[in-house]
Amino acid sequence: MGFWKKIFGRREGATKSYRDFWNWFQKHERLFFNVVKTKDNIEDAFFDKVSPKLAELKDGFFMVTGMFDKETAELVFTADGAIANFVFIEELVAAAPAIKGWKFTALKPALDIKDILINMAGFTYTKDNLYFCYEEQPSLPDEIDITIVYDDFSEEHKTAITNGVFIFLDNFIGELNFAGTIDNITVTGVANAPGELIKIEKLKDFLTWREKEFVEKYEGVRHDTEHDNYSMLEAKLESGRGLVAMINTDLLEWDGKASHPWILNIEMKYNGENNNGMPDDDTYKLMGAIEYEMLLALKDYEGNLNIGRQTADGLREVYFACKDFRKPSKVLHKIQTQYADKIEITYEIYKDKYWQSFERFRADE
Repeated sequence: MGFWKKIFGRREGATKSYRDFWNWFQKHERLFFNVVKTKDNIEDAFFDKVSPKLAELKDGFFMVTGMFDKETAELVFTADGAIANFVFIEELVAAAPAIKGWKFTALKPALDIKDILINMAGFTYTKDNLYFCYEEQPSLPDEIDITIVYDDFSEEHKTAITNGVFIFLDNFIGELNFAGTIDNITVTGVANAPGELIKIEKLKDFLTWREKEFVEKYEGVRHDTEHDNYSMLEAKLESGRGLVAMINTDLLEWDGKASHPWILNIEMKYNGENNNGMPDDDTYKLMGAIEYEMLLALKDYEGNLNIGRQTADGLREVYFACKDFRKPSKVLHKIQTQYADKIEITYEIYKDKYWQSFERFRADE
């Protein structure tokens, strides 16, 4: 313990860039390598040293490490499923220098199914007790909805089993593909299987085929919002406070929604207690300026469509539908940081190919 204190106890500069992090890592990489190789006190001597330096860059970085082979340690950076952090992990690894004895990987990679054995909460998950079924939905032809069938499924332990299945899939098809290719997953037992059971090892090929179809179908599809029509919608909350929304109604009727499957949902929180839940003039101007900055950075011809906004009860939400999640993640992180001392901004990115999140805004709903 005294040795590690001596090495890491001295004051070090703040980590403000990927280069700063990798310069710091290189100074200590031999110590880290030996810890990973021997598995000696790896939590304290490795994770507890590296994690705070990553947190200085940005929150949401996680790690998995082990020996790739006898002479090479592998460090996998993962977002733990948070899509908005994927791009930063990719950038971090892209900036990594070549360090002898180390392999750096962005996001958990797909593993050979023969090497995957998950034990969790008394249940075991392998290629021998998992299957999948696939049902097409004529009304949502581009969605990939699958049912995973587990031999030892029980309703009593449904939550634990579902978590185990998700971890198995994360390892089998890889973190990026798990987040990006499957739209909906149901986990059940053999008795409730909705169709023919297909061996789980076939899932990767199935997803590759469906993704290829999807890309070919929507390659180059764009929407110009310059002449679109917007509608002002008003409603009353149960509390009696008002809700106001400005929505691009032409976009909601567009038949190419699935080409922009990533939804960016931004929230700006303000104090509306003295104004029936609505922002005061200064806050209204500030949020308008921030929203304008978003629109300048996220252009429609680059694949970022502004669906509109909703304001009510101390919260403004702004919505975009995007072809990819990477640039929106970077733009919003920058804006969030830039305005941190003026207003609380949070955001999330999730997949919704048919924009079902916005059905409430459609006139016929």
